[in-house]
Amino acid sequence: MLDWITDHKIPLGLWLRDFVNQLTTHGQNVFDTISLVLGSLIDGLTSLLSAVPPLVFILLVAGGAWLLHRSLALAGFAILSLLLIVNLGYWTETIQTLSLVFCATLVCVVIGVPLGIAAAHRPWVYTALRPFLDLMQTIPTFVYLIPTLVLFGLGAVPGLISTVIFAVPAPIRLTYLGISAVPVSLREAASAFGATKRQLLFKVELPHALPTIMAGVTQCIMLSLSMVVIAALVGADGLGKPVVRALNTVNIGMGFEAGLAIVILAILLDRICKAPEPRRAKGR
Repeated sequence: MLDWITDHKIPLGLWLRDFVNQLTTHGQNVFDTISLVLGSLIDGLTSLLSAVPPLVFILLVAGGAWLLHRSLALAGFAILSLLLIVNLGYWTETIQTLSLVFCATLVCVVIGVPLGIAAAHRPWVYTALRPFLDLMQTIPTFVYLIPTLVLFGLGAVPGLISTVIFAVPAPIRLTYLGISAVPVSLREAASAFGATKRQLLFKVELPHALPTIMAGVTQCIMLSLSMVVIAALVGADGLGKPVVRALNTVNIGMGFEAGLAIVILAILLDRICKAPEPRRAKGR
């Protein structure tokens, strides 16, 4: 009964394939340049982090955790958890994963925060972005690994691009929500005192929306970290590689250890990057 529909299939797959072929034919130089820049960024950050001795790096992380949150428990957890990763033998992979996560988060913030601000100020921008954001968050990640692999080749760059596609909706949506939630009274008061649009944005809207924006950045970090195993399938280094290797060889021990390292890193980044809790006044 439905043969007349299936006999006239819309060739979406063929159109996408032809589009990617056109990109590779006419824009390969552009993609090679992007790959070179992003690859150099990842390699440079990895080399910089790897140059720091592990014990010094661990102390720096613990010190930063204490300065941000004034929590000895968090600083102690940072020391013990990172020492466990060193003991398991996954320190190099952890540094590579951190580099990929930091680079992906940086790209997401550079793209997502301005788009979120534009969407909050111009409703038609958010109306146009919303279908693409829904698509980027719901489409299986393996689907867009294929075109990124074709366009950028094996290595960390297609993993980074795929991670950005998956994670960038978070800062866009939460920046939009944060700016949109600024009370009208604050905007009117700033305008009454003669604030320009630039001053209104940087002195009123962004400070008020900063907790929501930082929540988007934290969520972006977590989403980026969740992509490390998938990124390893296209050649990205990091903790995803031993997980994939353990899967291929049915090595339960290796898979559990690498997975535990990913969990530890996720918990640590989440605890450190979340907004510090307000201190209570003495006597209350």
